[in-house]
Amino acid sequence: MLLSFPGIIFYGIALFSISDFIRENRQKKIYKTLTSFGLTPWLSLHLFYIMILFLFSWLNGNGYADVAMPACEALFKHLSWIVTLSEVFMLAPFIYWFYLQITKKTVFPRVSAFTNILFIYAVMYIIKMLLPDSPFRLGFTNGLMSESMIIWFVIIFIWGERCSKKG
Repeated sequence: MLLSFPGIIFYGIALFSISDFIRENRQKKIYKTLTSFGLTPWLSLHLFYIMILFLFSWLNGNGYADVAMPACEALFKHLSWIVTLSEVFMLAPFIYWFYLQITKKTVFPRVSAFTNILFIYAVMYIIKMLLPDSPFRLGFTNGLMSESMIIWFVIIFIWGERCSKKG
């Protein structure tokens, strides 16, 4: 959780800052609303995984090692719908951002819609499928969304810097 809370703060700041590239106020408000609703499930998702990790650690450290794995698997199985629901809500701002870019409602050219985080994620997912089974692949897989966001934010940052120097 030490990384999750600062992560959500920076993630939120970055997503809300991107609204500055949207041309019309109505679309900005819609985007900001979708982003607000997307941040809560992001945090919930991390809390869910932390809860499972904490349970596993506590059971192992307090003499219940034999039930640690079955208990955590049962917890995940019964509450895994949280993961799917969180991911659906988290996708909304990215889908709307794609719509805004493809319809020229941002300062970016239409073709930049294909730098959307969802496309970056798809490319990264294909790369993951090509990697051999290894600890690196597991780590790469667990960080796909975060890695995709970093690439996306760098693209937006570079583009924003280029645009500010022109204008």
